Amino acid sequence: MVKRISITTVAASLLCSITGSALAHHGISNWDLNKDVTVTGKLTKMELINPHAWIYVDVTGPDGKVTPWRCEMRSANALRRSGWTADMFKVGTTITVTGSPERKKANYCYLSTIMFADGSQMDRYGQRQLAVASTAKPSAPRTARLPSGVPNLGGDWAAEQRVMSDPRGQLGTLVPLSDAAKMKPGDLPAGGQPFPGARGSAASLSSDPVAAAWARATPVKLTAKGEQARSTFNPATRQNPRLRCEPTNIVFDWGFDSVVNRVTQTPTLIRMQYGHMDLQREIHLDGKPAPAATKPSLAGYSVGRWEGDTLVVVTDHFAPGVLNADAYMLHGAQLKITERFTLDATGTKLTRSYVAEDPEYLAEAWRGQDVVLVADVPFEPYSCLDPGGAPGE
Repeated sequence: MVKRISITTVAASLLCSITGSALAHHGISNWDLNKDVTVTGKLTKMELINPHAWIYVDVTGPDGKVTPWRCEMRSANALRRSGWTADMFKVGTTITVTGSPERKKANYCYLSTIMFADGSQMDRYGQRQLAVASTAKPSAPRTARLPSGVPNLGGDWAAEQRVMSDPRGQLGTLVPLSDAAKMKPGDLPAGGQPFPGARGSAASLSSDPVAAAWARATPVKLTAKGEQARSTFNPATRQNPRLRCEPTNIVFDWGFDSVVNRVTQTPTLIRMQYGHMDLQREIHLDGKPAPAATKPSLAGYSVGRWEGDTLVVVTDHFAPGVLNADAYMLHGAQLKITERFTLDATGTKLTRSYVAEDPEYLAEAWRGQDVVLVADVPFEPYSCLDPGGAPGE
């Protein structure tokens, strides 16, 4: 069988300009989603790792020369929740990958569709199982309350997966999995904007995708210092904690990429193990403020109290860092975050609302809410191994 490689430039129509809160799941990267590349060759290796899994393909040209290709998939966490496993990828077999090329790196591709040796194929966001956390059942019986009477927050939790409305991951935007099943490929929800970098989007058609995406509005108004910090922040470089295999913060990482988080609860302490970048935090329920010797950190120091059935958590002692990498928002040492956790009557839906305040960087409070449900797969450490990085790295 003759192996082949072809690259075709795809004419792309300009969609809406990028505004609002589209999550930069892919990041503003150098994948050119306005082009298609097809690679057929021998699968030599598969890395099921975070934040992106990779497959390696040796392509033999007509002249017999072998060219190694490396193609990026979603995170191991996301693939695992979608039913993808390492045994799908048989080393030595012939596969065909269709995707998009990297703008600055030769022989790299962003996998959109893969065809296996047996003729079966999967799209980037294809589901081998329905990975909607709300349909999951606890692995062990759980009660809504502990013997003390307070809500039982312990267990493994995950947000419903968010996937591109185009199963190939080239068009549209990120939407909940249950909504994507009702949409045509590439459709946008009412009032929605295309994902930054999506085919035909303003960022994808710009010679500088990062600069184009910078024009997006921030969720809240920033101070002059906040605007200055934003103007020098580039999320496609190692200024972005994700590209250093480091956590961002307790707000951003809780639901990012629909990770599975683990909560362990005792009468005096709640431990949270985040499924994104292995961020760990402790919520102290003894009512005491942070000790004088507490050092600032990414997780800060959290003090919680029960107000009826609501857990109210106030966290400070943060080290300066990135508040929202996708909106280019930074924060200083004065950041204070207040969270309120509430559990529904069934004990299977955990809602968090949060307020982030920072007089240095934020001209107004940043408010939001998210929901996690009993996880459909167990918690596993993130163990970031390949963060990507700046162009050429």
